[in-house]
Amino acid sequence: MCVILEKEGDDDGVMLVSPNNFSAVEDNCIYRSGLPQPSNFPFLKSLNLRSIIYLCPEPYPEENLKFLRINSIKLFQFGIDGTKEPSAMSSSAITEALKVITDVRNHPVLIHCKRGKHRTGCLVGCLRKLQNWCMSAVVEEYKHYAGTKWRETDLKFLEKYDVSRIRHCLESIIYRYYGSKKRRLQYREESLQKPQMTSVL
Repeated sequence: MCVILEKEGDDDGVMLVSPNNFSAVEDNCIYRSGLPQPSNFPFLKSLNLRSIIYLCPEPYPEENLKFLRINSIKLFQFGIDGTKEPSAMSSSAITEALKVITDVRNHPVLIHCKRGKHRTGCLVGCLRKLQNWCMSAVVEEYKHYAGTKWRETDLKFLEKYDVSRIRHCLESIIYRYYGSKKRRLQYREESLQKPQMTSVL
């Protein structure tokens, strides 16, 4: 999925092109996609991102790092291997990434791997379990973005992931409903232990 928007108020009619597989997970605060390309930077800038969660072990592209520095966007990297091996998906890395996602101080946040399918799909799926989605809805969303490339190993990981790993760390979270009646995670207090991760910026 690719979103193309015309930048308002621009006489040149500049087009904002989203990264591959882009979508909002939670409106105006959590997004997902594949690896952004330089052509996507104007679109990302329009989201007013505070942070990016990168789920690959490879170094973040220098061009992307430069964009993050210029726009004061923080990078959280969790090096999860992209192979089909069942052991590749790390429960501990997913849990640490969820701590970042559910901290509203990091919003708006973009989650991505290379194609926005498997690693991103597993992380978003675990977030949905934390939000009390039924398993069939979690699987449906995962398959929607993975397409024909969905993996049985990912589905088994999603089924087995224990959200109690993260729930006890998030006791201060409350759900609030806004005019749009969209559910958003918020903290009552700002005190939360910093997650362990590879800090790039």
